[in-house]
Amino acid sequence: MSVIQNKLTDAKVLPQISFSVKDWKVATSIYWEQCLKNFGDVAVIVRSSAINEDTGESSQAGKFESVADVRGKKAFTEAVNRVISSFDDDNEENQVLIQPMLSKVKICGVAFTVDPNSLGNYYVINYDESGSTSAITSGSSHDGKLLYVFKGKEEGVKPESMYKLCTTLKQLENLFGQNNLDVEFAVTEDEELYIFQVRPLCVKGNIADYEQQSNALKRIATKIRQDAVPKPYLCGNRNIYGVMPDWNPAEMIGIHPRALAMSLYKEVITDSVWAYQRDNYGYRNLRSFPLMVDLGGLPYIDVRVSFNSFVPAELDEKISDRLVNYYLNCLAEEPSKHDKVEFDIVFSCYTLDLPERIQILKAYGFSDKDIQEIVTALRNVTNTIINTETGLWRRDYQKIEMLEERYQGIINSDMGEVEKIYWLIEDCKRYGTLPFAGLARGAFIAVQMLESMVRKEIISREDYQDFMNDVNTVSSNMKHDFNALSRKEFIKKYGHLRPGTYDINSMRYDEAPDLYFDWNDTRNFSGGGADEFIKKFSLSIDQMHRLKDMLDESGLNNDILGIMDFIKTVIEGREYGKFVFTRSISKVIQMIGEMGKSYGISREECAYLDIQAVRKLYASTKDVRLELLKSVREGKEDYELAKTLVLPPILIDAEEVWKFYYPDTEPNYITMKKIEGNVTILDDNMEKAELTDKIVLIESADPGYDWIFSHRIKGFITMYGGVNSHMAIRAGELGIPAVIGVGEKQYEKYQRADRLEIDALAKTTKVMK
Repeated sequence: MSVIQNKLTDAKVLPQISFSVKDWKVATSIYWEQCLKNFGDVAVIVRSSAINEDTGESSQAGKFESVADVRGKKAFTEAVNRVISSFDDDNEENQVLIQPMLSKVKICGVAFTVDPNSLGNYYVINYDESGSTSAITSGSSHDGKLLYVFKGKEEGVKPESMYKLCTTLKQLENLFGQNNLDVEFAVTEDEELYIFQVRPLCVKGNIADYEQQSNALKRIATKIRQDAVPKPYLCGNRNIYGVMPDWNPAEMIGIHPRALAMSLYKEVITDSVWAYQRDNYGYRNLRSFPLMVDLGGLPYIDVRVSFNSFVPAELDEKISDRLVNYYLNCLAEEPSKHDKVEFDIVFSCYTLDLPERIQILKAYGFSDKDIQEIVTALRNVTNTIINTETGLWRRDYQKIEMLEERYQGIINSDMGEVEKIYWLIEDCKRYGTLPFAGLARGAFIAVQMLESMVRKEIISREDYQDFMNDVNTVSSNMKHDFNALSRKEFIKKYGHLRPGTYDINSMRYDEAPDLYFDWNDTRNFSGGGADEFIKKFSLSIDQMHRLKDMLDESGLNNDILGIMDFIKTVIEGREYGKFVFTRSISKVIQMIGEMGKSYGISREECAYLDIQAVRKLYASTKDVRLELLKSVREGKEDYELAKTLVLPPILIDAEEVWKFYYPDTEPNYITMKKIEGNVTILDDNMEKAELTDKIVLIESADPGYDWIFSHRIKGFITMYGGVNSHMAIRAGELGIPAVIGVGEKQYEKYQRADRLEIDALAKTTKVMK
């Protein structure tokens, strides 16, 4: 640290003394005297500086002991011995650092001068405002802030202390002659910035090309600015982009998908299919508007388009425009609601408590007449969907069943590979994802209706959970079939599933059955053991009377049996529809891998293939191998750049492309149970994952992750996902405590834990060890 003493314009460096473990053993008594001489009789902090902590080969920051607020010789000796004991080797050259204890600390944290995950040219600053000098490094912070600043864009960073830190980080890079530093810092109440430690930051790989990154971010910022204006045929005066609203790409294909996953998801759902479904169900016609956009290779939902699609088509245009602006402003004010916009912001259907909830619009200039028009339009569109006899969801259920029949016709035909892939996609859109989108809309209305019954005190929260436990979906069937069917029969039925429905690098169940299942374990899936009593849902006479009165009062054209049948059937139907259409998606991906192999293109390389290249081959006589190789090459180039970019989950302003605070996320807690267990992180390397009786961490999870329930997990946590997502429904159905969509900050915190406690009722997750 003497290298930087008096060389920083905006920061101070505390004096320090240091000594090796060897020196301490030889002359223990002299170092307390040095402290008194150099610092005076003040409290000190004893820190580690292990040899393997400060290398460019491995990052051990925060691993070793630090002891704060040490006073007196006895406490000093004990503190030094504690730090030395925390070293995990016998290297006597390991160092101990002593500094005076800084008082009146307001902010304390850690800053990296390169993003260790993306290798992008960012200052990544993680800090805590509790006054603790170790909350971030120890992982105990509850309200940590995470700031990203692209280098060269420090101007305007708030608060001022963070701007000063950015300029100091730049100076440190110059002083040490390297741009991969790990810096511990603090800011006092009088706004003085102090640097505690500087060590090399371990990075594996080459740091991204600055100019390429800068140009890519400029293009993204330009698009956001251009879209931040009113547009013809679209309500709303501004725009917002998000990774979770509506068809939540973060959960389904990830934040940095390769070209095949991104292009296939766009083709079968977000380019046009999604809009056809909304239009068919009585909402505004958005058929010419893609829902998902590609921002430098990162998939984002066009939130203004999404919010338009939740407005009933019959609603007056001026009211519709004001309503969409209200939605957009609400999300801009509370970005943490980005994964639950339909529950906390948007009014997309009629529920039993809608007349009370919608009164909030009065505070935003909507008259009683405006509100009544909105309520009437929502009631009409809801009645069109939920009707027992003519509801659109019944027709969609029948279409899904047709896809099962048509699938075999295509697979067994004499068509070539390209033709089969083309028609599997076309059939999947027409008879798979389109009706599935309708069933998913119905399932959302069903869950909203159940929630409103809880809020109106017709049923309790326990009743709600009993209902979800009583839902019979693909997961229930899989649980039964795992025990009832032979291995061959089970794989035949479920073999098309894969963790990561759109990811060719993820093995199907039938491609690696032993990777996913323990065939020697004859117990049921998680949440359904014979020793566990699952209460069946039923309405009491009193509840029936109250529900009947509410239905009569609401104007919904369904009786008690009709509404409960709708709720149960569409939730089950959504999961069934997903199971069926993913068979087509999985087969398309499998055939692309086989076709690539025949032309000397590996499965891994096929992940970079744009599905439009295959569709183009169907209608042309172009050279198949050359077209595939061209697409793969372009996909690789785009991906290599995209994976270096970091953007916030919600983009409200173009300036956030360059610098942003990662927003807090409100996780979704499933069930009402409390559990404690050791942690297993499920990543790409699943071969040695031990899941039984563990709390499993998964970045994002789609239907292909249902295999984890065969290992009787205690609970699970996901980085991405909403309250109505696939895994949320699974957790509720199986009675497994889960925390869905905790966000990047909390997920990284839980990754560092050995043991967690999930209290779903209290909505808390605690690090126990």
